[in-house]
Amino acid sequence: MSRRALPYRRPSEDVVEADSWFLVTEDGDLALPESLPDWDYQMDLELRRKVRVDLDRARSEAGLPPETALTLAAVWTATGSNLRGPADRIRMTGTGLNDLEIRVQLRGSDLGGVLVLDTALVLSEALPNGKPSTPRRAGSVLWSDRQPLRLQGDAPQFPMAVIDFAKTSFPENAAWHLQIGSNLHGATMGSLLLLVNEQNAVTATAFQNAARPRPVDRVVLSAVYADAARVMIEHALRHDDFEDGAAFPDDTLGSTLLSLFHQLFPGSSINDVRLRFNHSPSLFASELQAAVKIFGEV
Repeated sequence: MSRRALPYRRPSEDVVEADSWFLVTEDGDLALPESLPDWDYQMDLELRRKVRVDLDRARSEAGLPPETALTLAAVWTATGSNLRGPADRIRMTGTGLNDLEIRVQLRGSDLGGVLVLDTALVLSEALPNGKPSTPRRAGSVLWSDRQPLRLQGDAPQFPMAVIDFAKTSFPENAAWHLQIGSNLHGATMGSLLLLVNEQNAVTATAFQNAARPRPVDRVVLSAVYADAARVMIEHALRHDDFEDGAAFPDDTLGSTLLSLFHQLFPGSSINDVRLRFNHSPSLFASELQAAVKIFGEV
């Protein structure tokens, strides 16, 4: 997070020493990468980082009384779901160097797009009698940083639910169904939903194992993602507003479809691909199958 001018004194950046974020896994902690290409909405995340705060210097350089309580807070934001929430808060009233650890546990169903982790050292409580040049409001930021993590990999990502198709209007023996909205300007999270039939044990199990898939799970997931990409691209090509030169706001269905189109058909115009889709549907189906590299990583 960039340091901006604020109407009060802030301590030097080095009053807080923050280690890198780590991803906590069953196989041990991993340094947080720029992206998680194998992530999906069934995958919950646990992250941690160690932080050292020099409370005496932080207070002194900000012009705060020695006994002022400070809080180290972490907040998460997910661009794909437009959700935001507190991750961890540690209140400090002591003195000297404080060695702390922030731990964050997030549900995959709440995430999507880019996960942004903000860490900040803030004033715990209001100081109504403080000097005009010092921070006085609760939550006043003394130090902060930001770490983004892209969750969308090469495969199309969408929220999903496992249900019993026998209790719906969907074919009882179908393994999955992708629901997709018609409003290209609507939020992606509210426009896409992958439904998995719980009665189809092979498919349901593959998604349960998505974080650490077996060979058979990889085959199933590849087939599902390929079919979902087909449904999304065909849906886009049938939409009049999906055309060359079209622009859609970030995190909308149109933006997601446009990104997927250019990923699968780099260098091709929407008009040319639409012509092939309309006049040579079988050839188009084969081209799309090749573009998604079905079973390519099995």
